[in-house]
Amino acid sequence: MPAFTTLAEFAALLCAAPGADAAARAGAQTRNGQLTKPPGALGRLEDLAIWAAGWQGRAEPRGDRPQVLIFAGNHGVVAQGVSAFPAEVTVQMVANFRHGGAAINQLSRLHGADMAVHALELDRPTADFTQGPAMSEADTVAALAVGWEAVDTSADMLVVGEMGIGNTTVAAALAAKLFGGAGADWVGRGTGVDDAGLARKAAVVDAGLARHAAVSDPLQVLAALGGREIAAMAGAMARARVERVPLVLDGFITCAAAAVLAAVSPAALDHAVAGHLSAEGAHGRLLTALGKEPLLSLGLRLGEGSGAALALGVLRGAIACHSGMATFAEAGVSGG
Repeated sequence: MPAFTTLAEFAALLCAAPGADAAARAGAQTRNGQLTKPPGALGRLEDLAIWAAGWQGRAEPRGDRPQVLIFAGNHGVVAQGVSAFPAEVTVQMVANFRHGGAAINQLSRLHGADMAVHALELDRPTADFTQGPAMSEADTVAALAVGWEAVDTSADMLVVGEMGIGNTTVAAALAAKLFGGAGADWVGRGTGVDDAGLARKAAVVDAGLARHAAVSDPLQVLAALGGREIAAMAGAMARARVERVPLVLDGFITCAAAAVLAAVSPAALDHAVAGHLSAEGAHGRLLTALGKEPLLSLGLRLGEGSGAALALGVLRGAIACHSGMATFAEAGVSGG
Protein backbone atom coordinates (compact mmCIF):
# COMPACT_ATOMS: atom_id res chain seq x y z
CA MET A 1 0.00 0.00 0.00
CA PRO A 2 1.35 3.46 -0.83
CA ALA A 3 1.85 5.79 2.12
CA PHE A 4 -0.55 8.32 0.55
CA THR A 5 -2.74 8.57 -2.52
CA THR A 6 -3.95 12.17 -2.27
CA LEU A 7 -2.42 15.52 -1.38
CA ALA A 8 -4.62 15.64 1.72
CA GLU A 9 -3.22 12.31 2.93
CA PHE A 10 0.33 13.55 2.33
CA ALA A 11 -0.39 16.71 4.33
CA ALA A 12 -1.84 14.66 7.19
CA LEU A 13 1.31 12.51 7.39
CA LEU A 14 3.51 15.59 7.48
CA CYS A 15 1.42 17.31 10.15
CA ALA A 16 1.47 14.18 12.33
CA ALA A 17 5.26 13.76 12.13
CA PRO A 18 6.94 13.27 15.53
CA GLY A 19 9.31 15.81 17.02
CA ALA A 20 12.91 15.29 18.03
CA ASP A 21 13.77 12.86 20.84
CA ALA A 22 13.90 15.05 23.95
CA ALA A 23 15.78 12.48 26.04
CA ALA A 24 18.50 12.05 23.40
CA ARG A 25 18.83 15.80 23.07
CA ALA A 26 19.13 16.21 26.85
CA GLY A 27 21.74 13.46 26.96
CA ALA A 28 23.72 15.19 24.22
CA GLN A 29 23.57 18.49 26.09
CA THR A 30 24.88 16.79 29.21
CA ARG A 31 27.68 15.10 27.30
CA ASN A 32 28.58 18.38 25.57
CA GLY A 33 29.12 19.98 28.98
CA GLN A 34 31.56 17.23 29.97
CA LEU A 35 33.79 17.19 26.87
CA THR A 36 37.44 18.21 27.06
CA LYS A 37 37.01 21.81 25.93
CA PRO A 38 35.99 25.12 27.43
CA PRO A 39 32.20 25.67 27.41
CA GLY A 40 31.08 26.89 23.99
CA ALA A 41 34.55 26.59 22.48
CA LEU A 42 33.26 24.74 19.41
CA GLY A 43 30.63 27.39 18.75
CA ARG A 44 27.86 26.41 16.42
CA LEU A 45 29.29 22.90 16.03
CA GLU A 46 28.01 22.17 19.52
CA ASP A 47 24.48 23.22 18.60
CA LEU A 48 24.60 21.13 15.44
CA ALA A 49 25.69 18.00 17.29
CA ILE A 50 22.95 18.39 19.90
CA TRP A 51 20.40 19.03 17.15
CA ALA A 52 21.51 15.90 15.28
CA ALA A 53 21.33 13.86 18.48
CA GLY A 54 17.71 14.81 19.01
CA TRP A 55 16.71 13.82 15.49
CA GLN A 56 18.75 10.62 15.41
CA GLY A 57 17.44 9.64 18.83
CA ARG A 58 20.86 9.00 20.41
CA ALA A 59 22.96 11.17 22.70
CA GLU A 60 26.04 10.33 20.64
CA PRO A 61 24.94 10.91 17.03
CA ARG A 62 26.65 9.33 14.04
CA GLY A 63 27.60 10.68 10.63
CA ASP A 64 28.93 7.71 8.69
CA ARG A 65 25.83 6.93 6.58
CA PRO A 66 24.83 10.06 4.65
CA GLN A 67 22.47 9.76 1.70
CA VAL A 68 22.33 12.08 -1.34
CA LEU A 69 19.27 12.04 -3.59
CA ILE A 70 19.11 13.92 -6.90
CA PHE A 71 15.79 14.41 -8.71
CA ALA A 72 15.45 15.61 -12.29
CA GLY A 73 12.46 17.00 -14.16
CA ASN A 74 11.57 19.08 -17.20
CA HIS A 75 9.35 22.14 -17.32
CA GLY A 76 6.89 23.37 -19.93
CA VAL A 77 7.57 26.96 -18.94
CA VAL A 78 10.96 26.67 -20.69
CA ALA A 79 8.99 27.42 -23.87
CA GLN A 80 8.77 31.01 -22.58
CA GLY A 81 12.54 31.47 -23.02
CA VAL A 82 13.44 31.57 -19.32
CA SER A 83 16.69 29.59 -19.53
CA ALA A 84 20.03 30.03 -21.24
CA PHE A 85 20.04 26.27 -21.99
CA PRO A 86 17.55 23.98 -23.76
CA ALA A 87 15.57 21.29 -21.94
CA GLU A 88 17.71 18.56 -23.52
CA VAL A 89 20.47 19.50 -21.06
CA THR A 90 18.45 17.91 -18.26
CA VAL A 91 18.72 14.50 -19.92
CA GLN A 92 22.40 15.03 -20.63
CA MET A 93 23.17 16.00 -17.04
CA VAL A 94 21.28 12.99 -15.69
CA ALA A 95 23.58 10.82 -17.80
CA ASN A 96 26.56 12.71 -16.38
CA PHE A 97 25.35 12.06 -12.83
CA ARG A 98 24.93 8.38 -13.57
CA HIS A 99 28.43 8.19 -15.04
CA GLY A 100 29.96 9.90 -12.00
CA GLY A 101 31.06 13.06 -13.79
CA ALA A 102 29.27 15.86 -11.93
CA ALA A 103 30.34 17.91 -8.92
CA ILE A 104 27.80 16.16 -6.72
CA ASN A 105 29.36 12.80 -7.55
CA GLN A 106 32.73 13.98 -6.26
CA LEU A 107 31.28 15.47 -3.07
CA SER A 108 29.16 12.39 -2.39
CA ARG A 109 32.20 10.18 -2.85
CA LEU A 110 34.23 12.43 -0.56
CA HIS A 111 31.76 11.87 2.27
CA GLY A 112 31.10 8.20 1.53
CA ALA A 113 27.48 9.06 0.79
CA ASP A 114 25.07 6.70 -0.90
CA MET A 115 23.98 8.72 -3.97
CA ALA A 116 21.03 7.96 -6.24
CA VAL A 117 19.57 9.84 -9.21
CA HIS A 118 15.86 9.77 -10.02
CA ALA A 119 14.70 11.16 -13.39
CA LEU A 120 10.98 11.89 -13.43
CA GLU A 121 9.34 11.53 -16.85
CA LEU A 122 11.83 13.75 -18.66
CA ASP A 123 10.06 13.06 -21.94
CA ARG A 124 6.83 14.49 -20.50
CA PRO A 125 7.53 18.02 -19.22
CA THR A 126 5.10 19.70 -16.90
CA ALA A 127 2.62 22.08 -18.49
CA ASP A 128 3.50 25.76 -18.94
CA PHE A 129 2.20 27.33 -15.72
CA THR A 130 1.34 30.57 -17.51
CA GLN A 131 -1.30 28.61 -19.45
CA GLY A 132 -2.69 26.38 -16.69
CA PRO A 133 -1.59 24.18 -13.76
CA ALA A 134 1.86 22.70 -14.20
CA MET A 135 0.70 19.35 -12.80
CA SER A 136 -2.50 17.53 -11.99
CA GLU A 137 -3.04 16.28 -8.46
CA ALA A 138 -2.23 12.76 -9.66
CA ASP A 139 1.05 13.93 -11.19
CA THR A 140 1.95 15.80 -7.99
CA VAL A 141 1.13 12.83 -5.77
CA ALA A 142 3.18 10.54 -8.02
CA ALA A 143 6.21 12.85 -7.85
CA LEU A 144 5.91 13.26 -4.07
CA ALA A 145 5.81 9.47 -3.80
CA VAL A 146 9.04 9.07 -5.82
CA GLY A 147 10.83 11.24 -3.28
CA TRP A 148 9.14 9.60 -0.30
CA GLU A 149 10.14 6.10 -1.41
CA ALA A 150 13.72 7.10 -2.29
CA VAL A 151 14.74 7.86 1.30
CA ASP A 152 16.87 5.33 3.15
CA THR A 153 15.31 5.52 6.60
CA SER A 154 18.50 4.10 8.17
CA ALA A 155 20.62 7.00 6.85
CA ASP A 156 22.27 9.30 9.39
CA MET A 157 21.57 12.44 7.35
CA LEU A 158 20.08 13.39 4.02
CA VAL A 159 20.87 15.79 1.19
CA VAL A 160 18.42 16.35 -1.66
CA GLY A 161 19.30 18.09 -4.90
CA GLU A 162 17.87 18.70 -8.35
CA MET A 163 18.44 19.10 -12.04
CA GLY A 164 15.88 20.68 -14.32
CA ILE A 165 16.32 23.37 -16.96
CA GLY A 166 13.91 26.18 -16.07
CA ASN A 167 13.52 25.28 -12.43
CA THR A 168 14.88 28.54 -11.00
CA THR A 169 11.86 30.22 -12.63
CA VAL A 170 9.58 27.62 -11.06
CA ALA A 171 11.23 28.11 -7.66
CA ALA A 172 10.84 31.88 -7.92
CA ALA A 173 7.15 31.47 -8.73
CA LEU A 174 6.64 29.21 -5.71
CA ALA A 175 8.49 31.61 -3.41
CA ALA A 176 6.52 34.61 -4.67
CA LYS A 177 3.23 32.77 -4.23
CA LEU A 178 4.06 31.53 -0.75
CA PHE A 179 5.75 34.66 0.66
CA GLY A 180 4.44 37.50 -1.47
CA GLY A 181 6.05 39.91 -3.89
CA ALA A 182 6.41 40.05 -7.64
CA GLY A 183 8.55 38.08 -10.04
CA ALA A 184 11.30 40.69 -9.98
CA ASP A 185 11.68 40.17 -6.21
CA TRP A 186 12.50 36.49 -6.57
CA VAL A 187 14.06 35.69 -9.95
CA GLY A 188 17.80 35.37 -10.49
CA ARG A 189 20.08 34.61 -13.41
CA GLY A 190 19.88 30.83 -13.01
CA THR A 191 21.86 29.25 -15.82
CA GLY A 192 23.24 32.68 -16.73
CA VAL A 193 20.51 34.60 -18.55
CA ASP A 194 21.23 38.20 -19.59
CA ASP A 195 19.28 41.26 -18.49
CA ALA A 196 16.58 40.67 -21.09
CA GLY A 197 16.28 37.07 -19.96
CA LEU A 198 16.01 38.16 -16.34
CA ALA A 199 13.17 40.55 -17.20
CA ARG A 200 11.48 37.78 -19.19
CA LYS A 201 11.71 35.42 -16.19
CA ALA A 202 10.13 38.04 -13.93
CA ALA A 203 7.28 38.58 -16.40
CA VAL A 204 6.70 34.83 -16.69
CA VAL A 205 6.52 34.49 -12.90
CA ASP A 206 4.05 37.39 -12.76
CA ALA A 207 1.93 35.72 -15.43
CA GLY A 208 1.91 32.49 -13.44
CA LEU A 209 0.93 34.31 -10.27
CA ALA A 210 -1.92 36.01 -12.07
CA ARG A 211 -3.09 32.77 -13.66
CA HIS A 212 -3.20 30.97 -10.28
CA ALA A 213 -4.21 33.87 -8.05
CA ALA A 214 -7.13 31.91 -6.59
CA VAL A 215 -4.98 28.96 -5.45
CA SER A 216 -4.06 29.11 -1.75
CA ASP A 217 -3.49 25.59 -0.39
CA PRO A 218 0.30 25.03 -0.37
CA LEU A 219 0.18 21.62 -2.05
CA GLN A 220 -2.20 22.94 -4.70
CA VAL A 221 0.31 25.77 -5.21
CA LEU A 222 2.97 23.09 -5.76
CA ALA A 223 0.76 21.47 -8.38
CA ALA A 224 -0.06 24.78 -10.08
CA LEU A 225 3.44 26.24 -10.25
CA GLY A 226 5.90 23.48 -9.38
CA GLY A 227 7.71 20.67 -11.13
CA ARG A 228 8.10 16.95 -10.72
CA GLU A 229 11.64 17.16 -9.33
CA ILE A 230 10.58 19.88 -6.89
CA ALA A 231 7.66 17.75 -5.71
CA ALA A 232 9.96 14.74 -5.40
CA MET A 233 12.37 16.75 -3.26
CA ALA A 234 9.44 17.80 -1.05
CA GLY A 235 8.41 14.16 -0.75
CA ALA A 236 11.90 13.10 0.30
CA MET A 237 12.19 15.93 2.82
CA ALA A 238 8.81 15.03 4.27
CA ARG A 239 9.78 11.36 4.61
CA ALA A 240 12.97 12.42 6.39
CA ARG A 241 10.86 14.51 8.77
CA VAL A 242 8.52 11.60 9.51
CA GLU A 243 11.44 9.18 10.00
CA ARG A 244 13.50 11.76 11.96
CA VAL A 245 16.46 11.80 9.56
CA PRO A 246 18.45 15.07 9.79
CA LEU A 247 18.23 17.04 6.55
CA VAL A 248 20.74 19.46 5.01
CA LEU A 249 19.07 21.92 2.63
CA ASP A 250 20.76 22.99 -0.60
CA GLY A 251 20.11 26.17 -2.56
CA PHE A 252 17.22 28.26 -3.85
CA ILE A 253 15.32 25.53 -5.67
CA THR A 254 15.58 23.01 -2.84
CA CYS A 255 14.50 25.65 -0.36
CA ALA A 256 11.48 26.52 -2.53
CA ALA A 257 10.42 22.88 -2.28
CA ALA A 258 11.02 23.01 1.47
CA ALA A 259 8.93 26.19 1.71
CA VAL A 260 5.90 24.27 0.46
CA LEU A 261 6.27 21.88 3.40
CA ALA A 262 6.71 24.76 5.86
CA ALA A 263 3.48 26.26 4.57
CA VAL A 264 1.71 22.96 5.26
CA SER A 265 3.11 22.61 8.80
CA PRO A 266 5.19 25.15 10.76
CA ALA A 267 7.23 22.27 12.23
CA ALA A 268 7.90 20.61 8.87
CA LEU A 269 11.53 21.76 8.67
CA ASP A 270 12.56 21.35 12.30
CA HIS A 271 14.78 18.45 11.15
CA ALA A 272 16.59 20.67 8.62
CA VAL A 273 19.60 22.97 8.57
CA ALA A 274 20.56 25.22 5.67
CA GLY A 275 23.76 23.94 4.10
CA HIS A 276 24.75 27.17 2.39
CA LEU A 277 23.76 30.57 1.05
CA SER A 278 23.86 30.40 -2.73
CA ALA A 279 24.57 33.21 -5.19
CA GLU A 280 21.20 32.68 -6.86
CA GLY A 281 18.83 35.61 -6.69
CA ALA A 282 16.77 35.71 -3.54
CA HIS A 283 18.06 32.61 -1.75
CA GLY A 284 19.02 34.69 1.28
CA ARG A 285 15.52 36.15 1.44
CA LEU A 286 14.05 32.67 1.20
CA LEU A 287 16.28 31.38 4.01
CA THR A 288 15.20 34.31 6.18
CA ALA A 289 11.56 33.48 5.48
CA LEU A 290 12.25 29.89 6.53
CA GLY A 291 14.17 30.96 9.64
CA LYS A 292 17.35 29.15 8.59
CA GLU A 293 20.94 30.37 9.02
CA PRO A 294 23.30 28.89 6.41
CA LEU A 295 26.40 26.96 7.45
CA LEU A 296 28.45 28.12 4.44
CA SER A 297 28.52 31.07 2.04
CA LEU A 298 30.82 30.37 -0.89
CA GLY A 299 29.09 31.96 -3.86
CA LEU A 300 27.86 28.61 -5.20
CA ARG A 301 24.96 28.47 -7.65
CA LEU A 302 25.35 25.06 -9.25
CA GLY A 303 22.40 23.27 -7.65
CA GLU A 304 22.38 19.45 -7.81
CA GLY A 305 22.75 19.33 -4.01
CA SER A 306 26.37 20.47 -4.21
CA GLY A 307 26.30 23.16 -1.50
CA ALA A 308 24.47 20.91 0.94
CA ALA A 309 26.84 18.02 0.21
CA LEU A 310 29.80 20.30 0.90
CA ALA A 311 28.15 21.30 4.19
CA LEU A 312 27.96 17.64 5.18
CA GLY A 313 31.59 18.11 6.17
CA VAL A 314 30.60 20.69 8.77
CA LEU A 315 27.81 18.55 10.18
CA ARG A 316 29.95 15.40 10.19
CA GLY A 317 32.74 17.38 11.88
CA ALA A 318 30.35 18.52 14.59
CA ILE A 319 29.18 14.97 15.16
CA ALA A 320 32.72 13.54 15.15
CA CYS A 321 33.85 16.00 17.81
CA HIS A 322 30.78 15.47 19.98
CA SER A 323 30.69 11.68 19.82
CA GLY A 324 34.42 11.02 19.57
CA MET A 325 35.96 13.44 22.05
CA ALA A 326 36.73 12.26 25.57
CA THR A 327 34.99 13.67 28.60
CA PHE A 328 37.10 15.25 31.32
CA ALA A 329 36.58 12.14 33.45
CA GLU A 330 37.55 9.76 30.65
CA ALA A 331 40.69 11.74 29.84
CA GLY A 332 41.72 12.32 33.45
CA VAL A 333 41.81 16.05 32.81
CA SER A 334 41.02 18.50 35.60
CA GLY A 335 38.32 21.11 35.10
CA GLY A 336 35.30 19.03 34.05
